Amino acid sequence: MACECCERKVVATDKAPKALGPYSAGIIGGDFVFTSGQLGMDPVTGAIVDGGVEAEARQALTNLKNILEAAGSSLEHVVKTTVFLRDIADFARVNAVYAEFFTTEPPARSAFQVAALPKGAAVEIESIAMRCCCDDKEDGCCCHS
Repeated sequence: MACECCERKVVATDKAPKALGPYSAGIIGGDFVFTSGQLGMDPVTGAIVDGGVEAEARQALTNLKNILEAAGSSLEHVVKTTVFLRDIADFARVNAVYAEFFTTEPPARSAFQVAALPKGAAVEIESIAMRCCCDDKEDGCCCHS
């Protein structure tokens, strides 16, 4: 039997965009899930959503949520995010959307302005989350307290 603490598994879901290159949308590494940066891409069309930086941030966070859930985690288990912005002047608008997704005990976060993002996107967000490893997903599970 393989040691679960050393497990490395690719995470994929139809509820998030396919990778734009030779990388995975997410990787389970032991008790953690590492997501690739998510753009505000519609998973069906592969296009950046219309509506400006707020709409892109909302879609990027929805994509993250879907990858995390496919990995057996959730936004509530995120411990760190990194936000990449095409224009740091958009920080407050992205922050307002971010607060809709992380309503209590938000994760640690870094945010940076970058020279450019793939597909001309305005925002990209990546995360690291814990993964529930309990057999008991109900009462008594430390992951669901």
